[in-house]
Amino acid sequence: MNQSRPTDSNLSLDAESALSDPAAMIAQPYQLYVERTDPTKNMARYYAMSIEPTLFGEACLTRRWGRIGAGGQKLVHHFRREEEAVTLFLELLRKKRSRGYRPRLHSRQGPLA
Repeated sequence: MNQSRPTDSNLSLDAESALSDPAAMIAQPYQLYVERTDPTKNMARYYAMSIEPTLFGEACLTRRWGRIGAGGQKLVHHFRREEEAVTLFLELLRKKRSRGYRPRLHSRQGPLA
């Protein structure tokens, strides 16, 4: 072990290397769950997204959507850099908001006792 430095190697697990590596970790959690409902059209849809790190240091944007209460569909995007995933996340968020998707305001089952 090298006693002259606080770390004993240049592996990405060391503090210095991890901070300089842009794909080392997700800076903050990105999660979204929105719904679009219209009883007159029998519409009850949800859309969920999250950005998480993969085991290989990439950023993974996972999208899920479908009818509320149903399994729905899933699509996964892999990016080398977190910034690329965040760019797509924000673009999709803008599109969903423009189509009427909004955060769920209240719990469907009422308050917890």
